[in-house]
Amino acid sequence: MEKNTDKILLETRDLCRNFGALKATDQVNLQIYEGEMHAIIGPNGAGKSTLMDLIINRTRPSGGQVFFQGREITYMQPYDIANLGISKCFQISKLFPALTCFENIRIALIKRKGKTYDFLPKKKSYLREECREILKLVGMEEKMDETAALLSYGDQRRLEIAVTLAMEPILLMLDEPTAGVARAEGYEIMKMIRRLAGQRQITVVFIEHDMDIVFHYSDRISVLSQGALIVTDEPQRVRENQFVKEAYFGGAQV
Repeated sequence: MEKNTDKILLETRDLCRNFGALKATDQVNLQIYEGEMHAIIGPNGAGKSTLMDLIINRTRPSGGQVFFQGREITYMQPYDIANLGISKCFQISKLFPALTCFENIRIALIKRKGKTYDFLPKKKSYLREECREILKLVGMEEKMDETAALLSYGDQRRLEIAVTLAMEPILLMLDEPTAGVARAEGYEIMKMIRRLAGQRQITVVFIEHDMDIVFHYSDRISVLSQGALIVTDEPQRVRENQFVKEAYFGGAQV
């Protein structure tokens, strides 16, 4: 899916979250274009995960607004936001470790289709095939009946992405999708995400600490520092931005 700079898919306006005197998110104005791979970076404590949680109302904002496809969603319930087409893959695994890959995806499918879906006899076999097709997308078709807890960490990340795909997202938000895996595997995961985003017309916003991955896979980058958005631009311009170098990289060349 190509980036469409004429269409803003997601927008935040003066979005804030205060914890006492601490401004975790400080009047953030962010625009996400349809079809782009958009990285959010910043030092630890910059407010990256908080910003994602505010977008899906997992954390209530202290002020500001969130818009998705032109519709305000600031105070909508998280499950209603998910039904609009926003899915988040968390930094800490949200899988059901005692369940199989198939069962984890089935839960997401039933959530999307409705609780009665799994009880319709004609739908049960179709549901299993749909789970198989989703696992095939992330290269895990043969691990369909394996327990999630027994998977490698990299495969757990792939399964988490498969679970979010089952929700048929328009916007996929990923909190450190390559955390805990070797760099080579991290590149494979990001390559897979970019391929799936193109195939399924998904816009991707991701938090990432590996700068090589950020500069390689993002169309644009937003940099947060102390809760504030200091720049949003294309990777090369962010790399050359002196203010970003000083605020994030300590003035070093990147």
